[in-house]
Amino acid sequence: MKQKKKSKGLWCWSMLALVVLAIVAVILLVVMVKTKPDDGSGPPGEPVKKYADALKLAMQFFDVQKSGKLENNQIEWRGDSGLADGSEAKLDLSKGMYDAGDHMKFGFPMAFTATVLSWAILEYGDQMQVVDQLEPARSSLKWITDYLIKRSSFSECPVGSPKLDHSCWNRPEDMKEKRPLRQVNTTIPGTDVAAETAAALASASLVFKSVDSTYASSLLKHARQLFAFADKYRKSYSISIPEVQSFYNSTGYGDELLWAAGWLYHATGRKPYFYATGKTAETYGNWGNPTWFSWDNKLAGAQVLMSRVSFFGSKDVSTNDVLGKYRETAEAVMCGFLPKSPTATESRTENGLIWVSEWNALQQSVSSAFLAVVYSDYMRTSRTPHISCSGSTFKPSDLRDFATSQANYVLGDNPMQMSYVVGYGDSFPQQVHHRGASIPADENPACKDGFKWLEADTPNPNIATGALEGDKCLSVAVFVLIIQTRCCHNVILAALLTYFTHLLIFIYIICKREGALYELQIVGVFDWYG
Repeated sequence: MKQKKKSKGLWCWSMLALVVLAIVAVILLVVMVKTKPDDGSGPPGEPVKKYADALKLAMQFFDVQKSGKLENNQIEWRGDSGLADGSEAKLDLSKGMYDAGDHMKFGFPMAFTATVLSWAILEYGDQMQVVDQLEPARSSLKWITDYLIKRSSFSECPVGSPKLDHSCWNRPEDMKEKRPLRQVNTTIPGTDVAAETAAALASASLVFKSVDSTYASSLLKHARQLFAFADKYRKSYSISIPEVQSFYNSTGYGDELLWAAGWLYHATGRKPYFYATGKTAETYGNWGNPTWFSWDNKLAGAQVLMSRVSFFGSKDVSTNDVLGKYRETAEAVMCGFLPKSPTATESRTENGLIWVSEWNALQQSVSSAFLAVVYSDYMRTSRTPHISCSGSTFKPSDLRDFATSQANYVLGDNPMQMSYVVGYGDSFPQQVHHRGASIPADENPACKDGFKWLEADTPNPNIATGALEGDKCLSVAVFVLIIQTRCCHNVILAALLTYFTHLLIFIYIICKREGALYELQIVGVFDWYG
């Protein structure tokens, strides 16, 4: 399994996208703890309350991160913020979500968050409804896509200046620093950010198709325009806008083009997008070489997504040679996850947690678990009994067991006996790297004065409910993610929750629903919402 090198600079960064997968991970878990021996069609197990509870908490972190004029605000220590964002371009960019514990809005990871949250809703919306989380999920998604639509007309990337933003430590409601915009256009291209935004809007159009067809049509229109721009004007946004390289540096745009074309094919059923997934893959497919799924590298996600077409698509496309390569590489990714596979990755701790990098350490754990549960569900629904890993065969239940182990680790089954989801369980991080959580709600410190709360040794006065933390710290004596509070002060991996969300949803749904076997409701590859 290959990890693309990234330039991280001196800052500790989280990614809102991970929040979604983390939450989904739990719904997916809620279902599957008591599954019987797996023959590919056996009855699912009973729901497990702890995973439903984790899902509900994790979903709240989207409310913690919202910018703009808040509606039905459920977070008592949050208020309106960023209301003038975009005003210099005569745009209303007040919505969207802050990236992590700071006040930047980075379009690249935010769009990825929207894409994965859409994927979660499309596959597992029924189960989210069972635990009353479907509407909160749609609402959070729309909060992001409203922002992305308005942003797409300007084709800008970040809102805010990293240098100015990180010179202060204050609550978002009290921001006074300038919030400049950066943009990509035909002379300063940004293929990766434009393609990821196209993927976000295309996938979201499927989510809203059955509940707001006008809005869905608008999303799809913008998605198609952005993809055309991304495909024609090719250059990485982090080359065009060098200041983002220390934060969300893109290591290439080929994966985003594949990812976006795949989502547009699912959203439209139009063959040109299907052909684009093949043509682009000739250069960027990296067939047979598993990679890690992240906000920067979508190859593994695109491979699983296009495998969906192989499993469930119409006969004239499902047997396509290129789709076969997508599916073969997706299976190679799955084989890397499985600890007993001959090709299992060595990038894991002695306790079984996937561990690839000290930076954002939980990212690959929950993103891998997310892909594993989705792929296992495709196998179960299509009655595919096993995958082959260098001569050894593994069932869907083996992938689910792997996913469950990763989610359980995050929820407290680890050497520290600590939950990494803030607010979950009896022991969870108390000092998170989050401005709003660290400063009392009745304080209004000047720009520099707020740093005393960053360095405080006491628990945060406000709880960043649902945040999934990761840390770059690694103790040579004991494996530690959270306990060393001075290493990035417990950096919140908001994007991590993206993966965890999806994983939770999946594990929740493998349960029986009113005594019936759960399967994805797939009539045809384009029939997510009929």
